[in-house]
Amino acid sequence: MNLSLLKRSLLGMALFTALAGPVMAQEPAPANPLALDAKAIKDAGLVLDKAAPHTLTDELKAPGEVKADAYSTVLVSPRVESQVLARKAKLGDVVTAGDPLVVLSSVEVAETQGALIVAAQDWQRIAALGPQAVSARRYNEAKVARDQARAKLRAYGLSEGQINGLLHKGSSAADGSFELLAPADGRVTTDDFLVGERVEPGRTLFTLVKEDSVWVEAQLAPADAERVEAGGRARVIAHDTSLPGRVVQRSHQTNERTRTVPVRIEVDNRKDLLHPGELVETRLAVGGSSKALAVPAEAIVLLQNQPTVFLAKGEGQFEPAPVVTGDTREGWTVITQGLKPGDTYVRKGAFALKARLLRSQLGEE
Repeated sequence: MNLSLLKRSLLGMALFTALAGPVMAQEPAPANPLALDAKAIKDAGLVLDKAAPHTLTDELKAPGEVKADAYSTVLVSPRVESQVLARKAKLGDVVTAGDPLVVLSSVEVAETQGALIVAAQDWQRIAALGPQAVSARRYNEAKVARDQARAKLRAYGLSEGQINGLLHKGSSAADGSFELLAPADGRVTTDDFLVGERVEPGRTLFTLVKEDSVWVEAQLAPADAERVEAGGRARVIAHDTSLPGRVVQRSHQTNERTRTVPVRIEVDNRKDLLHPGELVETRLAVGGSSKALAVPAEAIVLLQNQPTVFLAKGEGQFEPAPVVTGDTREGWTVITQGLKPGDTYVRKGAFALKARLLRSQLGEE
């Protein structure tokens, strides 16, 4: 499309009166919606800037998939054959370390609970007498029996707090039931089990993922992957948002099916924008950089489906200027046609000017 023709079209209603005035002199000229006084400029939040070349980092584009950060993922499973008595957490819950997740019951745990209660009571009596009143062998056997029972319960997954609580309650607590506790903070992302089900040791009952950060696995051609370095900057484009990231690892093996090399990007996800399984676009910074005429992406609006910036013509007068755009990098969009270095344009507030122009074309004040 010819930019000069489109520019005249965009001016449309804003300049209609000036062009038709001699013919329609009998009607009052409507106000130019793109002529603003100082107060209107302030109220609209307009910020002006001079168009100039901007240094842009060279980037590689690649598709990517969001994955859970394996370094922040914990599998929760019983360490002894058990039966599920009750569920304490469910899919999607956010838990902290030490929160109960599920109540289990185990014959082995019951036997060890009873052994600990007996051994603890025996040790209390012998310790009160002192090593002078009993043989060294008996003294050590009592202490070892107590410590071994405690260690066995810890091996079954009980915490020190749970073990101490068991000793406080006495023999009535030796029923084999115990709560499986969250070993770390995180969100429950899987909980594949039923109440009443018997579960084997090692069976995953919960997956806990700390979602403050996620991994995005970008797939690059081998030659492009060689240009990417660990620790390099990256961006992830998702939900119309550019999220900064950091390259943490480049695979040294090519995928046999796709013939691409996975590159892992770590992305801050404290705003919970990314979720495992999503497909996204990635931009990975490589060694070089280049200069190009560019403006902030927010300075560009669509008018009649054409990217447009607003130029400041002086004395509060603004004019829409159709432009041809290139890549957007780190929030800056390259302008290949329609804008010259030194032109004064609206850096912030372009949407406010667009709204004024559209209201004018609809006949509103």
